[in-house]
Amino acid sequence: MLKSHSLLLVATTCLSLLSTLVSSHTVITYPGMRGDNLHTTGNITGLNGSDIAGTNGLGVGNDNTYPYGMQWIYPCGGMPMSTNRTNWPVTGGAIGIQPGWFQGHNYALFYINLGDGTVPENYSLIMQPVFGIVGPDNLAYNGSFCLPQVPLPANYTAVVGTNATIQIIEAAQHGAALFNCVDITFADPKDVPEVTPDNCANTSDITLQYVYSTNSQTSNAEVLCSSKVTWMASIPLALMVMWGLL
Repeated sequence: MLKSHSLLLVATTCLSLLSTLVSSHTVITYPGMRGDNLHTTGNITGLNGSDIAGTNGLGVGNDNTYPYGMQWIYPCGGMPMSTNRTNWPVTGGAIGIQPGWFQGHNYALFYINLGDGTVPENYSLIMQPVFGIVGPDNLAYNGSFCLPQVPLPANYTAVVGTNATIQIIEAAQHGAALFNCVDITFADPKDVPEVTPDNCANTSDITLQYVYSTNSQTSNAEVLCSSKVTWMASIPLALMVMWGLL
């Protein structure tokens, strides 16, 4: 008898059984992103079976191509640090995402982290705990969502004029992670352009939901994947309720 299961793990198990091959990619619509990393270049021919990601093991081909796509590359989807940074409020601020740029985003899990400094040593500072999305279908779609007030990490104090990087991670339906980043400079809120539905919008075809834990009285995989088990809470994120479908 299993005392405690994370429905995050249940979701991964169920979706791996239900999902098809996808070519999912995500775009940060606000405050921006390092650059266009929606590319898949080169091919897997010549990569040996023990290291199908290339000689460096990071998904980059031997000729610096991306046969599996750039966005799969940690930590920022294969993109170098930006030379032109975006001002972002020192008190925390908005983040907008378009998840359905390509097919494969009927379901997904998102993480938002912060890397401190101009060249972060890691991206382990959690800004927004994991949450899930439910899109209209598994085909490409134009919908987007906006978190109007993503907080700073716990016990982290930002200083006006200092640099950091916001990292967006999407756990795709087949379990792999997509990475995207935006390089920021912390600024006084009055020096940051106003967030409006024009630059950070919610559309009605995407639902954001909590991921939570519950007790389970069985380890039967069939039961865990049944319709009686909800892998994300039915209550949308409070932030989305506050923001509304503007």
